[in-house]
Amino acid sequence: MLEKMDEFFRARLEGYDAHMKEEIEGAREFYPFTAAQLPAFPGAKVLDLGCGTGLELEDYFRLNPTAEVTGIDLSAAMLEKLREKFPGKKLKLICASYFDVPFGEAICDAAVSVESLHHFNAEKKLSLYRRLYAALTACGVFILTDYFSVSEEEEAAFFREYEALCTAQGAEKSELYHFDTPLTVHHEMQLLNDAGFSEVEILGHWGATHVIRACKGSR
Repeated sequence: MLEKMDEFFRARLEGYDAHMKEEIEGAREFYPFTAAQLPAFPGAKVLDLGCGTGLELEDYFRLNPTAEVTGIDLSAAMLEKLREKFPGKKLKLICASYFDVPFGEAICDAAVSVESLHHFNAEKKLSLYRRLYAALTACGVFILTDYFSVSEEEEAAFFREYEALCTAQGAEKSELYHFDTPLTVHHEMQLLNDAGFSEVEILGHWGATHVIRACKGSR
């Protein structure tokens, strides 16, 4: 059964951090690895898409305690937990869909998203990535850590199942529902290229989860 995204995460807030760290293959490695790819210079401005409770920020604020992080998430409950975890840090938290929030231009040194974007189709992602490209400074980077389909056949099967559930439940097309529709890693990288990013590369992977770096300019 499909659940609306914010309702899904609000219902699972208790124990969420432990679940992500213990039950997702490689999570204890890929969260700190992701954090280490973000800028280390004082006052770095980072945009976190689907920040949740800030699992990668636990490591990032240890590496860069003066970073300024703007986090966007649909779940007010998760954002409140994130705020409680990092007292005194420079946080701007926005409870909304990152598809709807205007980013502006050249406003951040890096962007990051961890285990969030696998819920959406290529069309929505391409539009988002183009806005994200504009939001980064000239040498900015986007670090995407997410899980991906192992084949085009699996990717297509996820979308067929999602469409079937939407039809069966009369789901509203304008709503965001929690259902996994991961692209293949190569399709994801092509979207980033199409959005304007250069030097799109895989930095590491743990099972189906890959860490991708996409640069706005040459490094």
